[in-house]
Amino acid sequence: MNFDKPTDRRGSYSVKWDRTQALYPVGEDFIPMWIADTDFEAPECVRDAARAMVDHGIFGYGFDTDSYLASVVWWAETRHGWSPDPAAIFTVTGLCNGIALVLDTYTDPGDGVVIFSPVYHEFAATIRAGGRRAVEVELPREDGRYVMDLDAAQAALSGDEKILLLCSPHNPVGRVWTSGELAALVDFANRNDLILVSDEVHQDLVYPHATFTPTMRVDGAADNLIVLSAASKTFNIAGMRIGNVIIPNAELRAPFADRMRALKLQPNIIGIAMTTAAYSPEGADWADAQVAYLDRNRAVFEKGVGAIPGLTATPLEATYLGWVDWSGTGMTREEIHRRVMETAGIAPQRGPDFGPGGEKFLRFNFGTQRARVEDAVARLQSAFADLQ
Repeated sequence: MNFDKPTDRRGSYSVKWDRTQALYPVGEDFIPMWIADTDFEAPECVRDAARAMVDHGIFGYGFDTDSYLASVVWWAETRHGWSPDPAAIFTVTGLCNGIALVLDTYTDPGDGVVIFSPVYHEFAATIRAGGRRAVEVELPREDGRYVMDLDAAQAALSGDEKILLLCSPHNPVGRVWTSGELAALVDFANRNDLILVSDEVHQDLVYPHATFTPTMRVDGAADNLIVLSAASKTFNIAGMRIGNVIIPNAELRAPFADRMRALKLQPNIIGIAMTTAAYSPEGADWADAQVAYLDRNRAVFEKGVGAIPGLTATPLEATYLGWVDWSGTGMTREEIHRRVMETAGIAPQRGPDFGPGGEKFLRFNFGTQRARVEDAVARLQSAFADLQ
């Protein structure tokens, strides 16, 4: 588990590395810190599973096998303390696809979908692409820490909302919602007859100073809950396009099962094999080692950014995505972007992409080799040297 091992991803069909120069004003010597995948090789058990499929040499039709479903259940039980029914698990082609299918099944065009902003940009994009209405409730900050304002959420409702889409842990602000916060949210969803859809893809990327609570473990959640999970972020296999939509309530589950059958959706067999291998004791050991490595990267990044006057890195409880507030510099967005992208040669995700509340932020992916994180910090400090 050598996370310091240098990797070269150029020319590997990598969005992160092969599309950066088309999207950002950076030179040849750039550091891509935007899209949320890491630069770490998947664990050996996952690569062994892929090699076995390749060596077999036949790639015909497949299905989500009993062993795959058992591995998803095992991971939820051993890592997060809950036991999904295998019959409740639907395999989709990634979680954005899962969100789109949920919206297609349970809402009609024009219906409202509540999200807490700033949030993963694909939430609003998927809602709007399906002709639904994104009801964006901005997350306030208390002493620098983001919280949910359910009074504001209540005031934002007009009566046509059908779903509350939650990011837990939250991307990009790095919050791990407490059991108390989740209990209040479950009560809010139930009182307003909203299906609570909890995207828990970052559940395995939680730092030691925080504790992740699966929404399914909250009293009163099960009847009106849909959980989204995947091995994609944890094991850097997002390109396999495999995720899970888990619907505990059989009555709520039925229309989704009908929709899956109607659309003839079938899983990617290599992704099934890789996820089955990942959700194992060997995969768990690797995931723990990765979190320890990322925690040190987080400390390097937050300390380095914090040394630049006017820049503030939001203290993270989860994810490998640094959320940086530049409002204290007094600079315009254009000047900040010029210094970060053109001067430092770093490509972060632009804050406004995440909706209201993101206007004065940039998101930096530090899920890479530590030497590259240290280089990025040094470049940022140099680009803003006149402030020091």
